[in-house]
Amino acid sequence: MLPPLFYFPKSQLQCYGESVYSTTSNSNLLTQCNNEQSPLERLTSVVAWSISTTRPMSFGVAPYNPILGETHHVSKGNLNVLLEQVSINPPVSALHATDKKEHIEMIWSQQPAPKFRGTSIEAEVLGKRVLKLRNHEETYEMNSPRLSIRILPFPGVSWVGNVNILCKETGLVAELSYKSSYSFLGLGGNSKLVQGKILDSSSLNVLYEIDGQWDRTVKVKDTNSGKVKVIYDAKEVISGLKAPIVKDAEGVLQTESALIWGELTQAIISNDWEKAKEAKKGVEERQKKMLRERETKGESWTPKNFVVSYSNESGLECDCSPINKWVPPAPITAL
Repeated sequence: MLPPLFYFPKSQLQCYGESVYSTTSNSNLLTQCNNEQSPLERLTSVVAWSISTTRPMSFGVAPYNPILGETHHVSKGNLNVLLEQVSINPPVSALHATDKKEHIEMIWSQQPAPKFRGTSIEAEVLGKRVLKLRNHEETYEMNSPRLSIRILPFPGVSWVGNVNILCKETGLVAELSYKSSYSFLGLGGNSKLVQGKILDSSSLNVLYEIDGQWDRTVKVKDTNSGKVKVIYDAKEVISGLKAPIVKDAEGVLQTESALIWGELTQAIISNDWEKAKEAKKGVEERQKKMLRERETKGESWTPKNFVVSYSNESGLECDCSPINKWVPPAPITAL
C-alpha cells in the first residue's frame, strides 16, 4: 500500500460503485435507456450511459486498494448497487446492480492489469460489463477503456483505447475510441476525446457517427439526415454530486468500505498524517490476521455475493456471477 499522502480518501470499490449510481437527480440515464422506443435509440442511450461511467481521475493520488471481502452497498431511488472484492491476487471487484421497477440489471467484473511503458503507466481493465434491459429482452455487452497515467514529458491521467458495445438481440454495435490530445508541452491542457460510430453488424451500415469529449459533451450525427444531437453532457450528469448518506446505521455491514477505511479517510481529510499512518497500518494488520487465521484453520475464502469462475487460458481473467437475482435495498443512500 502507498503512503497515506498519496491516497485519494476513498476505496477503489466506492469509485467503481459511484460510476454507476452517482449521477445528478435530473439526469437518469439508465431510465432513459429503458424508455427509448427503438433499438437504435436504446443503444444510443446505452452509449451515453457507458460514457457517463468514465470519470475524471487525479494525477498523483490513488484510491485505496480494496481488501478481500470488502463490500459497498448503496441505493439510489429504485437502483440498488452491491460490490464485493472477490479476489486480491489478481485484484478483482465484482458489481451487481438491479432496478426492479425498470427491470434493469448490471453485472460487472473489474480487474486492473497495469503495465509500465517507460514514460507512462497504462492499466487495462479486464472483465466484462453487462447491462440487461429486461423489458425489451436486450443484453448489452461492453468493455472498459484503459487508464493511462502519463509521467513524461508532462503528468496527466486519462482514459484511452477502444470500447465496443454489442446488443446480440438487435445486431447493433457501437464502436468507441477514447483518445487524449495534448498540446505543446501540455500548456493548453488535455482534450479528452471520444469518437466512434453506431452500425448494423449484419449490413455494416453506419447509422450514427459519434464525436465529442467525455468530460464535456458528446454528440451523434445521423448519417442519413445529417441531424446532430447531444447525447451526453458531463456537467449535467456528474457536476454537483453529493456523498451518499447512511439511512440505517445498524444495517451497514462490517465489510462496508466506509467502515473499513473510515479512520484513514478522516485522518487524510484532516491532514493528520501520523494518525493516517496508524490507521493504514491497522487495516493492513487486520487483513494479515484474517489471512493467518484462515490458513491455520485450513479454510479457503469464498465470496459472499458472487460465484467466481476463470474463463481464459491464462487463468487470470475471471467472470463473476451474482448469487442472488435482485440486489436488496441498501442502508446507504445516494442523493
